[in-house]
Parts: sequence; C-alpha cells; structure tokens
Amino acid sequence: MAKRQIPVVVLAGFLGSGKTTLLNHLLRHSGGSRIGAVVNDFGKIEIDAMSVAGQVDSMVSLGNGCLCCAVDTSELDTFLDKLARPAARIDVIVIEASGLAEPQELIRMILASENESIVYGGLVEVVDAAEFTATRARHPELDRHVGIADLVVLNKSDRIGDEERAALLDTLTGLAPGRPVLPVSHGRVDPGMLFDRAPREEHVEAIRQLSFEDLCREEDDHDHHGHLHAAYESVEFVSETPMNPRRLMAFLDSRPKGLYRIKGFVHFGIAGHRQKYTLHAVGDFLRFHPSPWGRSEPRATQLVMIGSGIDAAALHDGLQECKDPAPQDADEHSMWGVLRYVRP
Repeated sequence: MAKRQIPVVVLAGFLGSGKTTLLNHLLRHSGGSRIGAVVNDFGKIEIDAMSVAGQVDSMVSLGNGCLCCAVDTSELDTFLDKLARPAARIDVIVIEASGLAEPQELIRMILASENESIVYGGLVEVVDAAEFTATRARHPELDRHVGIADLVVLNKSDRIGDEERAALLDTLTGLAPGRPVLPVSHGRVDPGMLFDRAPREEHVEAIRQLSFEDLCREEDDHDHHGHLHAAYESVEFVSETPMNPRRLMAFLDSRPKGLYRIKGFVHFGIAGHRQKYTLHAVGDFLRFHPSPWGRSEPRATQLVMIGSGIDAAALHDGLQECKDPAPQDADEHSMWGVLRYVRP
C-alpha cells in the first residue's frame, strides 16, 4: 500500500482579508475529515486561535511572532510532526499564516521538511475584494504573493459591484496567470477544492452524536442563499491501457489554466516500473510515489482533476493521447521525466 501523506495547505493573505473566516468555513464543512491547524498569530493576544478553538481536531497555536521568521525548518517540523503522528489521525493540515507572513518562506520550509508523512498541499492567497486597492498601496508585495499562489480566493466579493469585480478578476488573473481565481463571500470555498473530504456512511450518520458541523450546516445553508460562492469542477479519467510516460509528462508540464489539483494513480506498465505510481499535483508542485499494487487492485490509471473554468473534454482528449498500448516497446530512458518527481 502507498504510504499515506497528509497535505499541508498554507492559508495566506494580508490583515483583514478573511483567512480565519475561510478556515472556520473549512472546519465546519470538513465532511468528517480531521483537520489539524497551525494558527500563526502576530501579537500577544491570539484572537485567531481563540476563534477556531473547539472546531479543530488538533491545533498548535504560535503566538507573539511570525512562524516564517524561523532560521531553519526545525521549529515548523516540530509542529508538523505533532500533527502528522498516526495517533492524531489528521487528514489535512492547514497553516493559517500571520497577515504579515512571507508565504514563500513557509512553502520553502514545508518542502524542506524531512517528514515523509506530509506533502505540500498548495498556497491559498486570500484577497479582500473591497480593500484590494488600499491593501496593494500599503503592501506592494501583494502582487508577488498572488503571483506565487496556487489558488487565489477573492473574498468579500459581495461587497463590490459587478463591473468592479470583473475588473479585479482580470487584474488577479494577470498577476497569477494559469491559476484559478475564485470570487467568494464569507470565505466559502468548497473544501473539496483543497483536500479530500472523508466519506461518511449513512448508517453511522443516523446514529452518531451531532457534530459542530451538523449544528452549523442548517444556518450556513440558509445564509448561503443569494451569496456568491466558489464554483469548481471535478473531472475523472480512467484507463486500463498503460500510459506513455513521456506523453503524460508533456501533458502535466502544460497543464491548462484553472487546473488546481490532480490526484490519483498511474499505470505505466514499463519493464522495471510496473508498480503503481501515486500522482499528487497542486499548482506547479508535482510528485509521484511508487508502491506495489494491491492483490485485487486493477492495473489501471485513475485520475481526478479539480479546477475552475477547466475544459473537461480537452482534459480527457489530452489524457487519451497519453495512452500507450505497447509499453514493452518503450526505451530505457522513457521514465526519466517521471522519476525526476519521485522523492528520493
């Protein structure tokens, strides 16, 4: 079985953009997934930490300082190790960065971590639609933060008019070419855009105790009516025919605009590489993890692609062209492109 890895999502944005509101929304709509949160407050009073207390399964709050100011990865690793330990049974870790944090440093620290139980889950940059111009004037680095984001959330979109919203979406798309930009209100991003929600069995649902999520669902569903929300698409691809590694890498290297996540398994069928290759991609980040197939597991490629404004037919056509009915004819160097993305 493939080693389970926990995605670590960085939630960034300047002060007042709505990061905590978005985090609270994820916690309320986790669908049974256990979320571990690292809340990085800047200041002595940990307001953000208090606002998520009781909703999160395992939380480490860092007060009076900015996490990204650490000299090396050792401090962050300590917190990630705590949340990623098997006993915690965490499904996803969300780092809510300080409004004054440098997201690029947080990403660097996650990628440099030696913890094999975690994997980078993407940078979500939250932008305040109503205060964008003023925030940009105070913090010119906002352009750079948006530019390195894997997903841009235009929060508080209900507070501006249609024309202003359209112009702002064009601006953000220009700053983050190829990245999905989602206009939302009240931080309502579908959790499925960021992580896989744990399935809930109906018979368990019927007898279990009400959770925080259940208590809030009715109120949220009522409030949600009439507000903007983040629309995204999920596209599935299945093939029993092996995939050509060179063609697949060409497809992945030219991922279309708006495609945020790709997950699943790939079957190459090439001599010496007939194992299952688990694929995890978010933004520009890409990784393969080889592992044995299960005894009764079908040798097939199964991928799910998630994004906003994506062309499902084009994605299917592109992957269809990656099929290779004769993998035994592949040359010895054909897997090199894939192996570049296998963690040593």
